Amino acid sequence: MAKAKNFLFVCNGNECRSQMAEGFARQMAGGTVNIYSAGEKPKGISKYAVDVMEEVGIDISSQDVRAFDAVPMNKIDTVITLSSDADVLPKTLKKKVTQIHWPLNDPAATSGSDAEVKKAFRSVRDEIRNRVEVLLVG
Repeated sequence: MAKAKNFLFVCNGNECRSQMAEGFARQMAGGTVNIYSAGEKPKGISKYAVDVMEEVGIDISSQDVRAFDAVPMNKIDTVITLSSDADVLPKTLKKKVTQIHWPLNDPAATSGSDAEVKKAFRSVRDEIRNRVEVLLVG
């Protein structure tokens, strides 16, 4: 992974998993690579994602929610998909890229009490942190 310079994290709505991955990657990479996230059907950033990332000292509240057409696809060399139900590459990619698939459950689909939903978000957040660390740090 050391040669990759432009990472794109993808999930269905760009509302939680890809946003959390973008937040962790920005922090861990320290500006040495370009980090983007996008969704097939973008929604707003989940309040729960913002809350659980703040718990670990990362503010994702001002990150952009993007569709694929808002990402400079010609620069992307590594795409990481984070949806357990889809392994979707953006159709606008014009070149061969490294593709990594992390089949993570969607915490936004969790029902129950506020505490139960936050627990699901924390679990996915921690898994994403571990995977991003391996991706960027090795």
